[in-house]
Formats: sequence, C-alpha cells, structure tokens
Amino acid sequence: MLSRRRFLSTAAALPLTGLIPSKVLAELDLGGATLTTVSDGSLVLPGSFIFDPMPKDELAEVLSPYDVSMDRLTPECNLALYRDGTNTVLFDVGSGPDFMPTAGSVQDSLDALGLSASDITHVLFTHAHPDHIWGLLDEFDEPVFSDATYMMGRREWDYWWDDSTVDTIGEARAAFAVGAKRRMEMIEDQIEFIDDGDEVLPGIVAVETAGHTPGHMSFEIRNGSQAALIAGDAIGNHHVAFRKPEWLSGSDQDLDMAAATRTQLFDRIMADNLHLIGFHLPNGGIGRVERHEGAYLFVQE
Repeated sequence: MLSRRRFLSTAAALPLTGLIPSKVLAELDLGGATLTTVSDGSLVLPGSFIFDPMPKDELAEVLSPYDVSMDRLTPECNLALYRDGTNTVLFDVGSGPDFMPTAGSVQDSLDALGLSASDITHVLFTHAHPDHIWGLLDEFDEPVFSDATYMMGRREWDYWWDDSTVDTIGEARAAFAVGAKRRMEMIEDQIEFIDDGDEVLPGIVAVETAGHTPGHMSFEIRNGSQAALIAGDAIGNHHVAFRKPEWLSGSDQDLDMAAATRTQLFDRIMADNLHLIGFHLPNGGIGRVERHEGAYLFVQE
C-alpha cells in the first residue's frame, strides 16, 4: 500500500500533460431524456496505485492491447449529466481546485452546454473520494451547487462522517477523509439519504455497489425502452477491470468486496442490456459491454 507521502510525491514527480480542455464528451438519448458526460479534466496517478496487488507476470500481457503504461496513468474524469425536461441531475461534482492541477474543470464544461451551477437541480453522489466530492467548494471555499438537492447513500455518508475514519482509513487516504468531512459539513442541512433500491428520482434507482468505498452507489436510469448504469468507480478502468474483473485493485478500499461487486455488475449489465457510464472510462465514458475472450470489452457508443 502506498503511504500518503509516497503517493503524493510520486504523483507530483510524474510529468503533467496539462489540463484536458473543458468539453462535452459524449451523449446518449434515453427515451427523450438526455444523458451527457462532461469533462472535469483528468488525474495523474502512479500505476502502482492500481496495479500493486496484481500478478505482474500476467499484468503486462493484459495491458498489451491498450495504450496504458504500468508506471503512469492519466484517467479521464467524466461527470454524468441527466436532463429529462424537469430535472437537471449531476452525478458527482468533480475535484474542484484543490486536488490536482489537471482536474477541476466541470464548471467550464457546463458553460459549454449553456448551463450554470444554479441550473443543477440535484447532485447524486456515487461516493466521497476527492475527485467526486471536492468540487462542492470553489477556490474561495464557497459552495458551487448551492441551489441543488444533494443525495448520498446512507452508508457512504456515515462512513465519511465518522470521526474515526481518518484514523482507520490508512495514511495514504487520510487526507481524503479530512477533505470529505469538511465538504459534507457544508451540505449537512441539505442532504437526503438514499438506500439500495430506492427510486431517488423518476426513472433513477440507487444500486449499492460497495467495495471501492464502503457505501459506493451506482445508479440505474430507465426511460422508455432505454436503460443505463452510472457506475462511478465500481468499474474503474477500461482494461484490467474488464479483462480481469476478479483481480484485486489497489484503488479500492475493500479489495475483495470490490472485485465481487465488479463481477456482479458485469452480470447485471449483460443480462439487462444496459449502457454503461464510467467516471474513469475513456472518450467520455459512455459505451456498451461485450463479451470477449472469456471476459469483457468496453465498446464506445
């Protein structure tokens, strides 16, 4: 496990590619509603952050068809935006100005759609890692989406709200706990708690997908004959997670549970013919899952 000091120093030493231009990444029609992904930039991570628990003799072969380095990863950050004519729903809020210089551009991406933060009616959180919740506050520590109704899984909220989490989460993620709690305190009076199976808004059902974090939540959206799964980080990349979903990933907090959750999610996606939207999947993160060589393949829409 990377220590926080080693993680931060390693990430800082990696060359930056510059901020990904703010933009609308991909779009999907869901029975008259629109599901769009907008860019919050990208992350720059040491490969060991994900790959450390994996069998190195097999990892290189798994990665060989992909343009992916074992040493340096630059995953996209794709925020899903759902508009049904009544509600304008943002799934997660991005990194904000305080996490990484290559991320935190979602407000500019919303501008490209002619939307402002005040147009967002609901914010639904998949989980409370920095690239998903730190964007609650701007550079002046003011709330960004102040007019929105916030929703988070009850288990996820309780975990990050607990004062003991900072002492038990491990040194590498202690800053994650401090940052999450500080932002959650800003929305304490506005939060609505949701549980597995709840229809949180018309056509949007919460699906608990624990493992990446203790209360990680995905969301299944159905409108007309179309359906999609917003998976957050439950399926965290387009290479190893698809080719070897059973492998443990260092990016997850409960490695065994996350691997079991991934496997179950792929079964659900295939059985229900769901579109998949992944926060860190490439080229906007909207696609289909196909069976491939005994595992799975992410196919862009």
